[in-house]
Amino acid sequence: MTPLSAHFSLEEALVSQTAARLGLENDPPLDVVLNMKRAALGMELVRQLLGQPIHVNSWYRSPEVNKAVGGSPKSDHLTGFAIDFVCPTFGKPEAIVRAILASNIDFKQVIWEFNSWVHISFNGTQRQALVIDRAGTRLFA
Repeated sequence: MTPLSAHFSLEEALVSQTAARLGLENDPPLDVVLNMKRAALGMELVRQLLGQPIHVNSWYRSPEVNKAVGGSPKSDHLTGFAIDFVCPTFGKPEAIVRAILASNIDFKQVIWEFNSWVHISFNGTQRQALVIDRAGTRLFA
């Protein structure tokens, strides 16, 4: 295992069911791996806040994988700064987002992907919080 931080590995950050199913490469260039190490430090803070292990659903996406999953062409997953995750032993995604917002963790964006997972990105300190559900995208309240 190649560590990105104490609790996150490069191997888990590269797992993609879509890439495996479609036979797509999902190997990041070195500059993206360095971004992933920075993001992993943010994820360590999230893990500490939640007090529980985190399951990563999606981290790095190559341009081909990002396109295959319908990701934004400007997605922070492309640069290794965004992570989609769950932490069922802590609670539902909404509770996770509320805990992150109540913390002093620096992040660019946190999104409650309604009833599914949490998306967080670490390449800035905007602290934008959104909800994405069937009605569309709106500010998290």
